[in-house]
Amino acid sequence: MQLIDGKETAARIKAEIAATVQQMKAEGHRAPHLAAILVGHDGGSETYVANKVKACEACGFTSTVIRREADVTEAELLGLIDGLNRDPEVDGFIVQLPLPRHIDEQKVTEAIRPEKDVDGFHPVNVGRQALGLPCFHSATPAGIVELLKRYEVPTRGRRCVIIGRSNIVGKPLAMLMMQRGIDATVTVCNSATANLAEITRQADILVAALGKPHFVTADMVADGAAVIDVGTTRVPDATRKSGFRLCGDVDFDAVAPKCTFITPVPGGVGPMTIVSLMQNTLLAATHAIYPER
Repeated sequence: MQLIDGKETAARIKAEIAATVQQMKAEGHRAPHLAAILVGHDGGSETYVANKVKACEACGFTSTVIRREADVTEAELLGLIDGLNRDPEVDGFIVQLPLPRHIDEQKVTEAIRPEKDVDGFHPVNVGRQALGLPCFHSATPAGIVELLKRYEVPTRGRRCVIIGRSNIVGKPLAMLMMQRGIDATVTVCNSATANLAEITRQADILVAALGKPHFVTADMVADGAAVIDVGTTRVPDATRKSGFRLCGDVDFDAVAPKCTFITPVPGGVGPMTIVSLMQNTLLAATHAIYPER
């Protein structure tokens, strides 16, 4: 069994990005600029945005965090987005989710210009991905594919089973795994899937992305499978200073002995999600996906 170290891989990619940024600046270009809008004080969102700021520093990017209280109006938030869309000094930006219930997340997502949508959530980027055209890929699926490539996990002709059909992970990952050059045969399972364990046992690559701690047990995994755990559920833990620990969707101790490859939680997919956002921001800054207007 080989542990897929997302933390170490992400560090190497950030170093690669930093070298590219250094070269850009030496040629007279400014550093890429990533902005984030953070609404309210959700603990998970605060941590995630703070990690993005640290990643920007490591990559040599400029970063901006725009904070608003949870009672911000939808109109004001859309106005902030319009301003970032128009700002030539901002290459890409994200609106950290979740948003307060009085704000329409889909309306917010669609208000971001596709060429600055480094989260890869805009319908234009999703549609371009479905067609195999250049686009900003959603960060978590892109990070998973990057891990598979760097660890040389075979994908061509292999069966990939994804548990979870979210717009953030399950659906975009399925599209990526089907792309030419990856060439996996993909099955997406959901809460209504019958005989789930029978299906997951057929997987060469099993991806758990449903947000239920230790849902995937040893009897659901084939010998020799590669297992990717996307779960990051906070569970109470009085022994930790934070009062909680992160728990994956996979029962790691029971499943790991059966695997050829497996990701840990934390330290697996999570760091790759953030570094994929950095890669998208670099692509936005260099106009590699969308030509400069």
